[in-house]
Amino acid sequence: METPDLITICLTSFVAVLLLLSFLAIIMRVIILVFPAKEDDDSAVVAAITSTYNVHYPGTKIIKIGEQK
Repeated sequence: METPDLITICLTSFVAVLLLLSFLAIIMRVIILVFPAKEDDDSAVVAAITSTYNVHYPGTKIIKIGEQK
């Protein structure tokens, strides 16, 4: 019986990791579809952002909080 060479071991492990990551990506997609994210404003998050800005930049006023695109 021959021992596998280094290239065969590397290719086998690469394929195994690729298959595992693909499987995990599919599972994550299913979880995201089953449990969608809520789109409502959270007052605790707004209060935390406002207080943090007031600590670092005193006298500032928060007008709008949103995502950058």
